[in-house]
Amino acid sequence: MSAVAKTLWIIESRFGMPLTLEEMAVHAGVSRYHLSRIFPRATGYSISQYLRGRRLTEAAKALAGGAPDILGVALDAGYGSHEAFTRAFRDLIGLTPDEVRRRRRLDDLPLLEPLRIDTEVPVELCAPRIENRPAMRIAGLLARHVMNGDAAIPAQWQRFNPYVGNVPGEVPGVYYGLSGRYFPQTGECEYMAGMEVRETAELPREFTLITVPAQRYARLSHRGHITTIRSTIEAIFAEWLPTSGYRKKHAPWSFIEYYGPDFNEHTGLGTVEIWIALED
Repeated sequence: MSAVAKTLWIIESRFGMPLTLEEMAVHAGVSRYHLSRIFPRATGYSISQYLRGRRLTEAAKALAGGAPDILGVALDAGYGSHEAFTRAFRDLIGLTPDEVRRRRRLDDLPLLEPLRIDTEVPVELCAPRIENRPAMRIAGLLARHVMNGDAAIPAQWQRFNPYVGNVPGEVPGVYYGLSGRYFPQTGECEYMAGMEVRETAELPREFTLITVPAQRYARLSHRGHITTIRSTIEAIFAEWLPTSGYRKKHAPWSFIEYYGPDFNEHTGLGTVEIWIALED
C-alpha cells in the first residue's frame, strides 16, 4: 500500500480532528520530509492545501444543508474564530459562509472532493466460511455515493464514530458497512455505516433503521490495511465468485463489510470481512 493512499485515508478518517504532519508520516511509515515531497506529486496538492480544502468543503456542505450555527461549523473545521473561518472559507469558495447558507446549494462552487488513489496489491484469498444468519436490525448514517467513488466513505465513518458506544440499545463491538439500492439515473449507490441494534434502541434522529433479511453468506477475510480493501473486493468478484459455484443475491443489503471487535479506526488495521449474500 502506498504512503500517499494511507495519508489520504487518515485525512478522510480524521479531518475533523487535530492532525499533524508527524502523525500522518508515522501512519504512512515514511519521514515527514519524504511525505511532504511525494504527496503533491501524486495529488497536485500540498498536504496542508488538501486538508484545508477538505475541511472547508465539508463545512460548505453543512452550511448549504442549513447548519444553524456558523461558529459551530467553524470549530468543526478546525478554526478557533468566526473571523478566521470566514477569511479562509471566502478565499477557497469565493463566498462567505453566510452566503452559502442562504443560497442552500453548492453548484458552481470550487469544492475539493475526496481523492482516490488506487492501490492495487496482490491478493490471496482464503477459503470463505458459508454461514446462515438470521435477520439483523442495523441502524446508522445512510448516504449515496457514485459507484466506485468510495474515497468519500471514510468521511462517512468519521461522522458515524462519535455514536459508537453512545446509542442506548446498540449491540456493541461489531460494526457494518452495507450497500443498498442502486440508482442508475445518477450512478449512485446507497451506503450505510451502521451498528446492530435491539428493538428497544433509542436511535438518534440522523439514523436510518433497516432490517437485513435472513440470508446465507459467504464470509471472506480481508487481510492488510483498510486502504487495500478494494483489491480484496475486486479479487472476490473477479476470481472467487465466478468459479465458486455460488451466485450472489442481487438485492439491497446483499453486500456487507464486517468490522470486528479488534478493528482500529485510527490505524486501519484489524478484522475485516466481506459478506456476500448468496442465492438459495
